[in-house]
Amino acid sequence: MKSRSNRNPHWLPIVLALGGLTTAPGQAQQSPTFEVASVRSWVPPAPGATVFYGPPRGGPGTADPEQITWTAASLLSILMAAYDVQAFQVNPPDWAPTTRYDIRAKVPAGTTTAQMPIMWQNLLRDRMGVAVHHASKEFQVYELTVAKGGPKIKETDLPSNAEAFDFGAGAAKLAQNGALEINGTGSVVRVTPTATGANARLAAKGFTMPELAARLGGWTSHPIIDRTGLTGRFDLVLEFTPDMSRFPLEPGAGAPGDSVTDPGSDAPSAVEKQLGLKLTEAKVMLNVIVVDHAEKSPTEN
Repeated sequence: MKSRSNRNPHWLPIVLALGGLTTAPGQAQQSPTFEVASVRSWVPPAPGATVFYGPPRGGPGTADPEQITWTAASLLSILMAAYDVQAFQVNPPDWAPTTRYDIRAKVPAGTTTAQMPIMWQNLLRDRMGVAVHHASKEFQVYELTVAKGGPKIKETDLPSNAEAFDFGAGAAKLAQNGALEINGTGSVVRVTPTATGANARLAAKGFTMPELAARLGGWTSHPIIDRTGLTGRFDLVLEFTPDMSRFPLEPGAGAPGDSVTDPGSDAPSAVEKQLGLKLTEAKVMLNVIVVDHAEKSPTEN
């Protein structure tokens, strides 16, 4: 009986060519890590000082791709970046949202945005002993989609490598129409107490749809999941009535104030009317990150 390679003389060279693309034993691809990373417990500034609690600055896709600075980063925020989830999808230690760190990290040249979550995971494991497991859980959410008439938001004029605006270093300005005037990406939510609750204005600059979902979801009765399919970054202003059940006002704080929205403009109706997007209630199964162990004090730098 003739061998397969004799019946098809091209078979062996093809196998060899493909074999050349595989990784030889002992040469497994190393998981991406920061070249150097400093992780220190955050020291709060003097009372009255402005603190930037925003996302990390620098890294792939920015004007400073090989350096990352993250000031006052909570463990919860780092976990969210490491596993690409929202806060409600993390089951962390009680101290995770409030214990903060200053991180300075050197990023290897050529690192991509897609590699960053793994790098954060490795940092958490190596410096804070973080161990997690994954679970699935059903959540009541809003799904954010494009409304029938199409989106009413405009693409940002910021460059593609724009960084997060440092609200601690510079004052954010609002235009007369409520638009956010900053030289970076970011958002501001202004809440005004009223006799019956509160009104809110969300102004965002250079926001992606997942960022909008996460930001707005903090003020609605259910978290929001992006299903728009829209890519890119956008500027927008949204006036709505927030769900204040998670932010109870002090007795007597409900005095009428400067209203920024018409009464009854709840988030779903406001989003559709003003942004051309739609919020639809749904029950979905989502990934949950359960933290099994984490050290509060990072290991030495």
